[in-house]
Amino acid sequence: MEMQTIKQTLFSGWHFMRWLRLIVGIIFIVQAVQMHDWLVGSVAAFFLVTAITNTGCSGNACAVPQRKPHSKEVKTFDEMKK
Repeated sequence: MEMQTIKQTLFSGWHFMRWLRLIVGIIFIVQAVQMHDWLVGSVAAFFLVTAITNTGCSGNACAVPQRKPHSKEVKTFDEMKK
């Protein structure tokens, strides 16, 4: 992976959910250090990694599909009689 691609991923595309994951990760890491709890620390690491790398569900499974523009075709139907 090129260095420009890594920089672009790290420093662009900061939307609400990415900021939220970062804040939750920081809160969890503070709690993990205060409570000496490795489980909370691993959850914090997960949130921090997903925020920094801008990843979420594997295979982009949580992405909302793009809407396709409506075609301007006129659909015709034939009436069938018994």
